[in-house]
Amino acid sequence: MNYLSVFSHPFWGKRCYSIALKHGHVRDRLFSLAAFLAPQSSEIAVMNTQSSELLEKIRQQFEGAPYPRVSPEKSPKDDKNFNQLYLHSLVTPFYLRNQQVVDPKGKLILDAGCGSGYKSLVLAEANPGARIVGIDLSEQSVKLAEKRLRHHGFEENVEFHVLQIEELTKLGMEFDYINCDEVLYLFPDIAAVLSSFKSVLKPTGIIRSNLHNKLQRQGYFRAQEAFRLMGLTEENPGELEVGLVIETMKALHDVVEVKAKTWQPDYAKEQHVETILMNFLFQGDKGYGIPELFAALETANLEFTSMTNWRHWELTDLFIDPDDLPMFLALSLPGASIEERLHLFNLLHPIHRLIDFWCSYPEQMVSFNPITEWDVEDWRNAQIHLHPQLKRTEVKQELNNCLNKQKPFEISQYIPVAVAKPVYVDSYFAACCLLPLWEGPQPMMELVNRWLKVRSYDPISLEPISEVEGFEQVRTFLSKLEAFLYILVQAG
Repeated sequence: MNYLSVFSHPFWGKRCYSIALKHGHVRDRLFSLAAFLAPQSSEIAVMNTQSSELLEKIRQQFEGAPYPRVSPEKSPKDDKNFNQLYLHSLVTPFYLRNQQVVDPKGKLILDAGCGSGYKSLVLAEANPGARIVGIDLSEQSVKLAEKRLRHHGFEENVEFHVLQIEELTKLGMEFDYINCDEVLYLFPDIAAVLSSFKSVLKPTGIIRSNLHNKLQRQGYFRAQEAFRLMGLTEENPGELEVGLVIETMKALHDVVEVKAKTWQPDYAKEQHVETILMNFLFQGDKGYGIPELFAALETANLEFTSMTNWRHWELTDLFIDPDDLPMFLALSLPGASIEERLHLFNLLHPIHRLIDFWCSYPEQMVSFNPITEWDVEDWRNAQIHLHPQLKRTEVKQELNNCLNKQKPFEISQYIPVAVAKPVYVDSYFAACCLLPLWEGPQPMMELVNRWLKVRSYDPISLEPISEVEGFEQVRTFLSKLEAFLYILVQAG
Protein backbone atom coordinates (compact mmCIF):
# COMPACT_ATOMS: atom_id res chain seq x y z
CA MET A 1 0.00 0.00 0.00
CA ASN A 2 1.43 3.35 -1.07
CA TYR A 3 0.45 5.70 1.76
CA LEU A 4 2.30 8.58 0.06
CA SER A 5 -0.35 8.67 -2.67
CA VAL A 6 -2.97 9.38 -0.02
CA PHE A 7 -0.88 11.91 1.87
CA SER A 8 -0.34 13.77 -1.40
CA HIS A 9 -4.11 14.23 -1.73
CA PRO A 10 -4.88 18.01 -1.69
CA PHE A 11 -7.15 17.69 1.37
CA TRP A 12 -6.71 14.39 3.15
CA GLY A 13 -2.93 14.32 2.74
CA LYS A 14 -2.29 17.72 4.23
CA ARG A 15 -4.75 17.21 7.09
CA CYS A 16 -3.59 13.70 8.04
CA TYR A 17 0.08 14.68 7.84
CA SER A 18 -0.54 17.70 10.05
CA ILE A 19 -2.32 15.63 12.69
CA ALA A 20 0.32 12.92 12.54
CA LEU A 21 3.08 15.45 13.23
CA LYS A 22 1.18 17.01 16.16
CA HIS A 23 0.04 13.76 17.73
CA GLY A 24 2.71 11.14 17.39
CA HIS A 25 0.81 8.71 19.65
CA VAL A 26 -1.95 8.36 17.04
CA ARG A 27 0.33 8.24 13.98
CA ASP A 28 -0.24 4.54 13.33
CA ARG A 29 -4.02 4.94 13.55
CA LEU A 30 -3.92 7.81 11.06
CA PHE A 31 -1.89 5.77 8.59
CA SER A 32 -4.66 3.18 8.83
CA LEU A 33 -7.21 5.93 8.20
CA ALA A 34 -5.26 7.16 5.21
CA ALA A 35 -5.06 3.66 3.83
CA PHE A 36 -8.82 3.25 4.15
CA LEU A 37 -9.44 6.46 2.23
CA ALA A 38 -7.66 5.07 -0.79
CA PRO A 39 -9.98 4.00 -3.65
CA GLN A 40 -10.88 0.45 -2.62
CA SER A 41 -14.67 0.65 -2.92
CA SER A 42 -15.02 -2.94 -4.11
CA GLU A 43 -13.16 -4.25 -1.06
CA ILE A 44 -15.31 -2.10 1.24
CA ALA A 45 -18.47 -3.45 -0.36
CA VAL A 46 -17.32 -7.02 0.15
CA MET A 47 -16.46 -6.34 3.79
CA ASN A 48 -19.87 -4.81 4.47
CA THR A 49 -21.63 -7.89 3.09
CA GLN A 50 -19.93 -10.19 5.55
CA SER A 51 -22.47 -10.30 8.34
CA SER A 52 -20.26 -12.29 10.68
CA GLU A 53 -17.60 -9.59 10.59
CA LEU A 54 -20.24 -6.93 11.14
CA LEU A 55 -21.67 -8.84 14.08
CA GLU A 56 -18.21 -8.98 15.64
CA LYS A 57 -17.81 -5.22 15.14
CA ILE A 58 -21.15 -4.63 16.86
CA ARG A 59 -20.13 -6.90 19.73
CA GLN A 60 -16.83 -5.07 20.13
CA GLN A 61 -18.56 -1.70 20.11
CA PHE A 62 -20.88 -2.72 22.94
CA GLU A 63 -18.05 -4.42 24.82
CA GLY A 64 -16.18 -1.11 24.83
CA ALA A 65 -19.27 1.06 25.34
CA PRO A 66 -22.16 -0.88 26.94
CA TYR A 67 -25.55 0.67 26.17
CA PRO A 68 -27.34 2.45 27.68
CA ARG A 69 -24.95 4.36 29.92
CA VAL A 70 -27.40 4.71 32.77
CA SER A 71 -26.10 4.72 36.34
CA PRO A 72 -26.75 1.38 38.10
CA GLU A 73 -28.42 3.31 40.93
CA LYS A 74 -31.03 4.96 38.67
CA SER A 75 -34.54 3.54 38.85
CA PRO A 76 -37.42 4.18 36.42
CA LYS A 77 -39.58 4.68 39.51
CA ASP A 78 -37.63 7.88 40.22
CA ASP A 79 -39.05 9.54 37.12
CA LYS A 80 -42.23 11.55 37.52
CA ASN A 81 -43.14 10.36 34.03
CA PHE A 82 -44.18 6.68 34.18
CA ASN A 83 -44.42 6.30 30.41
CA GLN A 84 -41.61 3.71 30.19
CA LEU A 85 -43.22 1.59 32.88
CA TYR A 86 -46.62 1.98 31.20
CA LEU A 87 -45.35 0.82 27.79
CA HIS A 88 -43.30 -2.06 29.26
CA SER A 89 -46.15 -3.34 31.39
CA LEU A 90 -47.70 -6.51 29.98
CA VAL A 91 -51.07 -5.04 30.92
CA THR A 92 -50.87 -2.44 28.13
CA PRO A 93 -50.35 -4.60 24.99
CA PHE A 94 -52.52 -7.48 26.22
CA TYR A 95 -55.40 -5.08 26.84
CA LEU A 96 -54.94 -3.47 23.44
CA ARG A 97 -55.01 -6.89 21.77
CA ASN A 98 -57.76 -8.62 23.74
CA GLN A 99 -59.39 -5.97 25.98
CA GLN A 100 -58.52 -8.15 28.97
CA VAL A 101 -56.52 -7.25 32.06
CA VAL A 102 -53.69 -9.72 32.71
CA ASP A 103 -51.76 -10.34 35.90
CA PRO A 104 -47.98 -10.28 35.21
CA LYS A 105 -47.23 -12.47 38.23
CA GLY A 106 -45.57 -15.72 37.11
CA LYS A 107 -45.13 -14.57 33.50
CA LEU A 108 -41.83 -15.26 31.75
CA ILE A 109 -40.30 -12.24 29.97
CA LEU A 110 -37.30 -12.24 27.62
CA ASP A 111 -35.21 -9.10 27.19
CA ALA A 112 -33.40 -9.87 23.93
CA GLY A 113 -30.35 -7.66 23.51
CA CYS A 114 -30.57 -6.51 27.12
CA GLY A 115 -27.39 -4.41 26.95
CA SER A 116 -26.47 -2.93 30.32
CA GLY A 117 -29.84 -4.01 31.72
CA TYR A 118 -31.76 -0.77 32.19
CA LYS A 119 -34.74 -1.99 30.16
CA SER A 120 -34.54 -5.30 32.06
CA LEU A 121 -34.97 -3.25 35.22
CA VAL A 122 -37.89 -1.37 33.65
CA LEU A 123 -39.52 -4.71 32.76
CA ALA A 124 -39.00 -6.02 36.30
CA GLU A 125 -40.44 -2.88 37.90
CA ALA A 126 -43.38 -2.72 35.47
CA ASN A 127 -44.35 -6.39 35.90
CA PRO A 128 -44.26 -7.39 39.59
CA GLY A 129 -43.86 -11.12 40.07
CA ALA A 130 -42.70 -11.83 36.51
CA ARG A 131 -39.41 -13.61 35.79
CA ILE A 132 -36.95 -11.69 33.59
CA VAL A 133 -34.43 -13.46 31.33
CA GLY A 134 -31.90 -11.23 29.59
CA ILE A 135 -29.53 -12.16 26.76
CA ASP A 136 -26.83 -10.17 25.00
CA LEU A 137 -23.80 -10.91 22.82
CA SER A 138 -21.63 -8.58 24.93
CA GLU A 139 -20.22 -10.23 28.06
CA GLN A 140 -19.39 -6.85 29.58
CA SER A 141 -22.99 -5.68 29.08
CA VAL A 142 -24.36 -8.81 30.73
CA LYS A 143 -22.13 -8.26 33.78
CA LEU A 144 -23.45 -4.71 34.12
CA ALA A 145 -27.04 -5.93 33.74
CA GLU A 146 -26.57 -8.49 36.52
CA LYS A 147 -25.05 -5.83 38.76
CA ARG A 148 -27.93 -3.42 38.04
CA LEU A 149 -30.70 -5.88 38.84
CA ARG A 150 -28.93 -7.06 42.01
CA HIS A 151 -28.64 -3.47 43.18
CA HIS A 152 -32.41 -3.04 42.87
CA GLY A 153 -33.23 -6.30 44.64
CA PHE A 154 -34.28 -8.46 41.69
CA GLU A 155 -31.53 -11.10 41.83
CA GLU A 156 -34.01 -13.83 42.87
CA ASN A 157 -36.22 -13.52 39.82
CA VAL A 158 -33.84 -12.68 36.97
CA GLU A 159 -31.14 -14.40 34.97
CA PHE A 160 -28.78 -13.27 32.22
CA HIS A 161 -26.90 -15.14 29.49
CA VAL A 162 -24.21 -14.24 26.97
CA LEU A 163 -26.11 -15.54 23.97
CA GLN A 164 -26.94 -14.61 20.39
CA ILE A 165 -30.57 -14.28 19.37
CA GLU A 166 -30.15 -17.09 16.83
CA GLU A 167 -29.37 -19.41 19.76
CA LEU A 168 -32.50 -18.69 21.78
CA THR A 169 -33.77 -22.27 21.63
CA LYS A 170 -30.76 -23.31 23.74
CA LEU A 171 -32.50 -21.73 26.73
CA GLY A 172 -35.27 -24.33 26.57
CA MET A 173 -37.89 -21.74 27.55
CA GLU A 174 -41.13 -20.36 26.13
CA PHE A 175 -41.91 -16.75 26.89
CA ASP A 176 -45.12 -14.84 27.55
CA TYR A 177 -43.51 -11.61 26.37
CA ILE A 178 -40.38 -10.79 24.39
CA ASN A 179 -38.84 -7.33 24.51
CA CYS A 180 -36.23 -6.48 21.86
CA ASP A 181 -35.35 -2.83 22.12
CA GLU A 182 -32.92 -0.98 19.79
CA VAL A 183 -31.54 -4.24 18.35
CA LEU A 184 -33.67 -5.55 15.48
CA TYR A 185 -32.48 -2.96 12.94
CA LEU A 186 -28.87 -4.17 13.34
CA PHE A 187 -29.62 -7.51 11.67
CA PRO A 188 -29.42 -8.05 7.91
CA ASP A 189 -32.67 -10.09 7.93
CA ILE A 190 -35.25 -8.79 10.36
CA ALA A 191 -37.80 -11.45 9.38
CA ALA A 192 -35.35 -14.19 10.42
CA VAL A 193 -34.90 -12.54 13.83
CA LEU A 194 -38.67 -12.25 14.31
CA SER A 195 -38.95 -15.94 13.40
CA SER A 196 -36.35 -16.74 16.08
CA PHE A 197 -38.48 -14.90 18.61
CA LYS A 198 -41.60 -16.71 17.46
CA SER A 199 -39.86 -20.07 17.97
CA VAL A 200 -39.64 -19.39 21.74
CA LEU A 201 -42.91 -17.44 22.14
CA LYS A 202 -45.93 -18.99 23.80
CA PRO A 203 -48.95 -19.11 21.44
CA THR A 204 -50.66 -16.38 23.45
CA GLY A 205 -47.48 -14.29 23.87
CA ILE A 206 -46.60 -10.86 22.51
CA ILE A 207 -43.38 -9.51 20.98
CA ARG A 208 -42.31 -5.88 21.28
CA SER A 209 -39.53 -4.58 19.04
CA ASN A 210 -38.58 -1.56 16.97
CA LEU A 211 -36.80 -0.40 13.84
CA HIS A 212 -35.03 2.83 13.06
CA ASN A 213 -37.26 4.97 10.86
CA LYS A 214 -35.40 5.48 7.59
CA LEU A 215 -37.34 8.67 6.80
CA GLN A 216 -36.72 10.29 10.18
CA ARG A 217 -33.02 9.32 10.46
CA GLN A 218 -31.83 10.08 6.92
CA GLY A 219 -29.40 12.71 8.20
CA TYR A 220 -27.75 10.29 10.64
CA PHE A 221 -27.42 7.58 8.01
CA ARG A 222 -25.65 10.05 5.71
CA ALA A 223 -23.37 11.10 8.56
CA GLN A 224 -22.58 7.44 9.33
CA GLU A 225 -21.69 6.83 5.70
CA ALA A 226 -19.47 9.90 5.64
CA PHE A 227 -17.57 8.82 8.74
CA ARG A 228 -17.36 5.26 7.41
CA LEU A 229 -15.79 6.70 4.25
CA MET A 230 -13.27 8.49 6.47
CA GLY A 231 -12.38 5.17 8.08
CA LEU A 232 -13.71 5.96 11.54
CA THR A 233 -15.69 2.71 11.78
CA GLU A 234 -13.08 0.44 10.23
CA GLU A 235 -12.31 -0.76 13.74
CA ASN A 236 -14.13 -0.43 17.05
CA PRO A 237 -14.68 3.35 17.46
CA GLY A 238 -13.03 4.85 20.51
CA GLU A 239 -11.87 8.16 21.92
CA LEU A 240 -9.94 9.13 18.79
CA GLU A 241 -12.88 8.50 16.46
CA VAL A 242 -15.32 10.35 18.73
CA GLY A 243 -12.95 13.30 18.80
CA LEU A 244 -12.64 13.32 15.00
CA VAL A 245 -16.44 13.32 14.65
CA ILE A 246 -16.72 16.30 16.99
CA GLU A 247 -13.91 18.14 15.23
CA THR A 248 -15.48 17.53 11.81
CA MET A 249 -19.00 18.56 12.81
CA LYS A 250 -17.81 21.71 14.56
CA ALA A 251 -15.78 22.66 11.49
CA LEU A 252 -18.79 22.47 9.15
CA HIS A 253 -20.90 25.54 8.38
CA ASP A 254 -24.12 25.52 10.37
CA VAL A 255 -26.14 25.55 7.14
CA VAL A 256 -24.56 22.30 5.90
CA GLU A 257 -27.52 19.94 5.89
CA VAL A 258 -25.98 17.02 7.73
CA LYS A 259 -24.97 19.34 10.56
CA ALA A 260 -28.26 21.23 10.57
CA LYS A 261 -30.26 17.98 10.73
CA THR A 262 -28.18 15.97 13.21
CA TRP A 263 -25.85 18.11 15.31
CA GLN A 264 -26.29 20.01 18.56
CA PRO A 265 -23.50 22.00 20.24
CA ASP A 266 -23.90 19.99 23.47
CA TYR A 267 -22.79 16.83 21.63
CA ALA A 268 -19.21 18.08 21.93
CA LYS A 269 -19.37 17.67 25.73
CA GLU A 270 -17.96 14.60 27.42
CA GLN A 271 -21.32 13.34 28.70
CA HIS A 272 -22.49 12.91 25.09
CA VAL A 273 -19.91 10.30 24.05
CA GLU A 274 -22.74 7.74 23.92
CA THR A 275 -24.71 10.05 21.62
CA ILE A 276 -21.79 10.16 19.17
CA LEU A 277 -21.24 6.39 19.26
CA MET A 278 -24.92 5.48 18.92
CA ASN A 279 -25.70 7.96 16.15
CA PHE A 280 -22.63 8.93 14.14
CA LEU A 281 -20.41 5.86 14.62
CA PHE A 282 -23.05 3.17 15.09
CA GLN A 283 -21.92 -0.10 13.53
CA GLY A 284 -24.57 -1.85 11.42
CA ASP A 285 -27.25 0.81 11.84
CA LYS A 286 -30.02 0.66 9.21
CA GLY A 287 -33.40 2.24 8.61
CA TYR A 288 -36.74 0.79 7.60
CA GLY A 289 -40.22 1.93 6.65
CA ILE A 290 -43.73 0.68 7.35
CA PRO A 291 -43.88 -1.54 4.21
CA GLU A 292 -40.63 -3.32 5.21
CA LEU A 293 -42.00 -3.95 8.71
CA PHE A 294 -45.24 -5.49 7.47
CA ALA A 295 -43.37 -7.55 4.85
CA ALA A 296 -41.12 -8.96 7.60
CA LEU A 297 -44.12 -9.77 9.79
CA GLU A 298 -45.77 -11.60 6.92
CA THR A 299 -42.60 -13.59 6.21
CA ALA A 300 -42.32 -14.54 9.89
CA ASN A 301 -46.06 -15.33 10.00
CA LEU A 302 -46.69 -12.83 12.76
CA GLU A 303 -49.58 -10.41 13.13
CA PHE A 304 -49.25 -6.70 13.83
CA THR A 305 -50.91 -5.75 17.12
CA SER A 306 -50.27 -2.03 17.57
CA MET A 307 -47.69 0.68 17.66
CA THR A 308 -46.45 1.08 21.22
CA ASN A 309 -47.15 4.82 21.05
CA TRP A 310 -50.33 4.26 19.06
CA ARG A 311 -51.89 7.58 20.03
CA HIS A 312 -49.08 9.37 18.17
CA TRP A 313 -49.66 7.54 14.86
CA GLU A 314 -53.23 8.65 14.22
CA LEU A 315 -53.42 9.84 10.61
CA THR A 316 -56.43 12.10 11.03
CA ASP A 317 -54.60 14.08 13.74
CA LEU A 318 -52.41 15.53 10.97
CA PHE A 319 -55.32 17.49 9.53
CA ILE A 320 -56.65 20.83 10.76
CA ASP A 321 -60.19 19.49 10.91
CA PRO A 322 -60.35 15.67 11.06
CA ASP A 323 -64.10 15.88 10.46
CA ASP A 324 -63.67 17.83 7.23
CA LEU A 325 -61.04 15.93 5.24
CA PRO A 326 -60.46 16.41 1.51
CA MET A 327 -63.11 14.44 -0.36
CA PHE A 328 -60.81 11.75 -1.76
CA LEU A 329 -59.36 11.07 1.71
CA ALA A 330 -62.75 11.10 3.41
CA LEU A 331 -63.92 8.44 0.96
CA SER A 332 -60.78 6.28 0.89
CA LEU A 333 -59.51 6.27 4.48
CA PRO A 334 -62.36 4.19 5.99
CA GLY A 335 -61.33 1.30 3.72
CA ALA A 336 -57.57 1.71 4.16
CA SER A 337 -55.62 -0.99 5.95
CA ILE A 338 -53.63 -0.35 9.13
CA GLU A 339 -50.42 -0.65 7.09
CA GLU A 340 -51.62 1.92 4.54
CA ARG A 341 -52.67 4.40 7.22
CA LEU A 342 -49.37 4.08 9.10
CA HIS A 343 -47.34 4.33 5.89
CA LEU A 344 -49.19 7.48 4.81
CA PHE A 345 -48.68 9.02 8.25
CA ASN A 346 -44.95 8.33 8.07
CA LEU A 347 -44.66 9.77 4.56
CA LEU A 348 -46.46 12.94 5.57
CA HIS A 349 -44.99 13.38 9.06
CA PRO A 350 -41.90 11.22 9.80
CA ILE A 351 -41.31 12.47 13.34
CA HIS A 352 -40.76 9.13 15.07
CA ARG A 353 -37.17 7.91 15.40
CA LEU A 354 -38.42 4.41 16.05
CA ILE A 355 -41.09 2.34 14.38
CA ASP A 356 -41.92 0.74 17.72
CA PHE A 357 -44.50 -2.06 17.56
CA TRP A 358 -46.15 -5.07 19.20
CA CYS A 359 -46.92 -8.26 17.30
CA SER A 360 -47.98 -11.84 18.06
CA TYR A 361 -49.11 -15.12 16.56
CA PRO A 362 -51.92 -14.73 13.99
CA GLU A 363 -55.49 -15.04 15.23
CA GLN A 364 -54.56 -14.49 18.89
CA MET A 365 -56.59 -11.30 19.01
CA VAL A 366 -59.77 -12.16 20.86
CA SER A 367 -62.86 -10.96 19.06
CA PHE A 368 -64.41 -8.14 21.07
CA ASN A 369 -66.46 -5.05 20.55
CA PRO A 370 -64.67 -1.82 21.44
CA ILE A 371 -66.39 0.00 24.26
CA THR A 372 -67.54 2.66 21.79
CA GLU A 373 -69.92 -0.02 20.43
CA TRP A 374 -71.14 -1.34 23.79
CA ASP A 375 -74.79 -1.19 24.72
CA VAL A 376 -76.13 -0.23 28.15
CA GLU A 377 -76.13 -3.83 29.39
CA ASP A 378 -72.45 -4.30 28.46
CA TRP A 379 -71.53 -1.26 30.50
CA ARG A 380 -73.71 -2.21 33.48
CA ASN A 381 -71.84 -5.53 33.81
CA ALA A 382 -68.33 -4.09 33.26
CA GLN A 383 -65.45 -4.10 35.73
CA ILE A 384 -63.37 -0.90 35.84
CA HIS A 385 -59.61 -1.09 36.50
CA LEU A 386 -57.02 1.63 37.01
CA HIS A 387 -53.90 1.02 34.96
CA PRO A 388 -51.39 -0.45 37.46
CA GLN A 389 -48.72 2.12 36.61
CA LEU A 390 -50.98 4.82 38.06
CA LYS A 391 -51.41 2.95 41.35
CA ARG A 392 -48.58 4.84 43.00
CA THR A 393 -48.47 6.70 46.28
CA GLU A 394 -47.36 9.97 44.70
CA VAL A 395 -50.21 9.86 42.18
CA LYS A 396 -52.79 9.26 44.88
CA GLN A 397 -51.31 12.06 47.02
CA GLU A 398 -51.57 14.51 44.12
CA LEU A 399 -55.13 13.36 43.45
CA ASN A 400 -56.08 13.93 47.10
CA ASN A 401 -54.43 17.35 46.97
CA CYS A 402 -56.54 18.27 43.95
CA LEU A 403 -59.68 17.02 45.68
CA ASN A 404 -58.96 19.09 48.79
CA LYS A 405 -58.45 22.20 46.66
CA GLN A 406 -61.32 21.28 44.32
CA LYS A 407 -59.15 21.71 41.27
CA PRO A 408 -58.81 19.45 38.18
CA PHE A 409 -56.38 16.55 38.38
CA GLU A 410 -53.87 16.38 35.47
CA ILE A 411 -53.63 12.63 34.94
CA SER A 412 -51.51 12.94 31.77
CA GLN A 413 -48.53 14.34 33.68
CA TYR A 414 -47.73 10.79 34.78
CA ILE A 415 -48.41 8.97 31.52
CA PRO A 416 -48.25 11.55 28.70
CA VAL A 417 -49.76 9.51 25.88
CA ALA A 418 -52.07 12.32 24.76
CA VAL A 419 -50.97 13.97 21.53
CA ALA A 420 -51.69 17.66 21.90
CA LYS A 421 -53.38 18.70 25.15
CA PRO A 422 -53.00 17.63 28.78
CA VAL A 423 -55.76 15.38 30.09
CA TYR A 424 -57.53 16.77 33.15
CA VAL A 425 -60.03 15.04 35.40
CA ASP A 426 -62.77 17.01 37.12
CA SER A 427 -62.37 16.78 40.91
CA TYR A 428 -65.89 15.36 41.38
CA PHE A 429 -65.32 12.61 38.84
CA ALA A 430 -61.89 11.96 40.34
CA ALA A 431 -63.40 11.48 43.80
CA CYS A 432 -66.21 9.20 42.64
CA CYS A 433 -64.69 7.24 39.77
CA LEU A 434 -60.89 7.23 40.22
CA LEU A 435 -60.20 7.19 43.94
CA PRO A 436 -62.02 3.87 44.56
CA LEU A 437 -59.88 2.17 41.90
CA TRP A 438 -56.80 2.36 44.14
CA GLU A 439 -58.51 -0.28 46.28
CA GLY A 440 -59.01 -2.58 43.27
CA PRO A 441 -61.31 -2.99 40.26
CA GLN A 442 -64.85 -1.73 40.77
CA PRO A 443 -68.18 -2.71 39.21
CA MET A 444 -69.49 -0.03 36.90
CA MET A 445 -72.71 0.41 38.84
CA GLU A 446 -70.79 0.94 42.10
CA LEU A 447 -69.12 3.96 40.53
CA VAL A 448 -72.46 5.20 39.22
CA ASN A 449 -73.96 4.95 42.71
CA ARG A 450 -71.03 6.90 44.20
CA TRP A 451 -71.49 9.57 41.54
CA LEU A 452 -75.19 9.93 42.28
CA LYS A 453 -74.46 10.38 46.00
CA VAL A 454 -71.99 13.21 45.32
CA ARG A 455 -73.78 14.85 42.38
CA SER A 456 -77.41 14.01 43.04
CA TYR A 457 -78.67 17.33 41.64
CA ASP A 458 -78.10 19.11 38.36
CA PRO A 459 -76.05 22.25 39.23
CA ILE A 460 -78.01 24.39 36.74
CA SER A 461 -81.62 23.24 36.99
CA LEU A 462 -81.28 21.95 40.59
CA GLU A 463 -83.41 18.99 39.51
CA PRO A 464 -82.52 15.53 40.83
CA ILE A 465 -80.25 13.53 38.50
CA SER A 466 -81.80 10.23 37.49
CA GLU A 467 -79.90 6.94 37.49
CA VAL A 468 -80.02 6.96 33.68
CA GLU A 469 -78.46 10.43 33.54
CA GLY A 470 -75.81 9.56 36.14
CA PHE A 471 -74.99 6.34 34.33
CA GLU A 472 -74.47 8.21 31.06
CA GLN A 473 -72.26 10.84 32.71
CA VAL A 474 -70.00 8.18 34.26
CA ARG A 475 -69.91 6.19 31.01
CA THR A 476 -68.82 9.27 29.04
CA PHE A 477 -66.12 10.09 31.58
CA LEU A 478 -64.70 6.55 31.65
CA SER A 479 -64.74 6.31 27.85
CA LYS A 480 -62.50 9.37 27.58
CA LEU A 481 -59.93 7.89 29.99
CA GLU A 482 -60.08 4.42 28.41
CA ALA A 483 -59.00 5.93 25.08
CA PHE A 484 -55.60 6.57 26.72
CA LEU A 485 -55.70 3.33 28.77
CA TYR A 486 -55.58 5.31 32.00
CA ILE A 487 -58.47 3.10 33.02
CA LEU A 488 -59.24 -0.37 31.63
CA VAL A 489 -62.79 -1.58 31.06
CA GLN A 490 -63.26 -5.32 31.11
CA ALA A 491 -66.47 -7.05 30.12
CA GLY A 492 -68.33 -8.75 32.96
